[in-house]
Amino acid sequence: MISFFERFFEFQKELHQVLFSWVPFSVGDLIYIVLGAFLLYCFITLFKKQQRSDSMRKILIVMNIFYFIYQIFWGMLYFQVPIIKKLSSQNEPDIEKAKKLALVYLEKCKATRQYTQEDSNGVFIITNLTSIQKEILNQQTKLPSYISDKKAPEILDIKPSLFKNVMSFTGILGYYNPFTAEAQYNTELPHTLIPFTTAHESSHQLGFAREQEANFIGYLIGIHSGNPELRYSTEFFTLKSLLRFIVEKDPEFVKNILRQYSPAMKRDRAYEKSFIFQHQGWLDEFFGFTNNLFLKSNQQEGSVTYSYFIDLLLSYEKT
Repeated sequence: MISFFERFFEFQKELHQVLFSWVPFSVGDLIYIVLGAFLLYCFITLFKKQQRSDSMRKILIVMNIFYFIYQIFWGMLYFQVPIIKKLSSQNEPDIEKAKKLALVYLEKCKATRQYTQEDSNGVFIITNLTSIQKEILNQQTKLPSYISDKKAPEILDIKPSLFKNVMSFTGILGYYNPFTAEAQYNTELPHTLIPFTTAHESSHQLGFAREQEANFIGYLIGIHSGNPELRYSTEFFTLKSLLRFIVEKDPEFVKNILRQYSPAMKRDRAYEKSFIFQHQGWLDEFFGFTNNLFLKSNQQEGSVTYSYFIDLLLSYEKT
């Protein structure tokens, strides 16, 4: 049955991208807006006694229809064979190997950062996002066959989210819309985050549902790229993920690595931290909590766990 849904996903993805990719804005976001307005209207009418039962019936019907479509289009993909089973798996990520790899990616980041552009404040900027997105599509065709046998889309369908102003306060960098096969990202993010975020969301478009597996596929897309902006964003993400994994067991090692950041990397890190600090609040906590519940209900570890990505990374490096 899972194999059937994988094949069905390929069919509906191609159909949806043909239908919606030419539209300059996110059709999926528009669907969410219409759905939200309808549910809000029904919720308001619940307070009217003569319409209460009818409104409740409409809410339940619409939610059940959307949930059913979601499961058919996307939800069943969470039951695919995990990528880790295609690699020489470890029982759990090795902290010493993670440290060695962190040193490697520190040097990679330093080197690649020199080939990128900066704004007037010396912070990394993207010069051509369309070029990055096309490079992502190109790299999807070069994924190792023993990891991915999925058909890479030839249609560029990565769009800025209509909810960018709200997204900045939720901690959500991007998302995949299973109803339209569109990948969305927040254009207000620090530029260091945007290339890898688009690679991550494009990995969902390939059919990798689990978040940390999408991170790993995004890593494979970006790490071998000839585009320095995509490669730096990917290397920087990988280094930060390794440090988050290491910090609980060896905070001094992490502090030492941070001190060794190049001046340009320190400026990029400071800008990311400033952006996060400026957008912290109850929305960030609420969406963090609900996202954690969503991930755990879909065969995943939770939103704050990086160990599976690190396990995939170390297993791939060993291979």
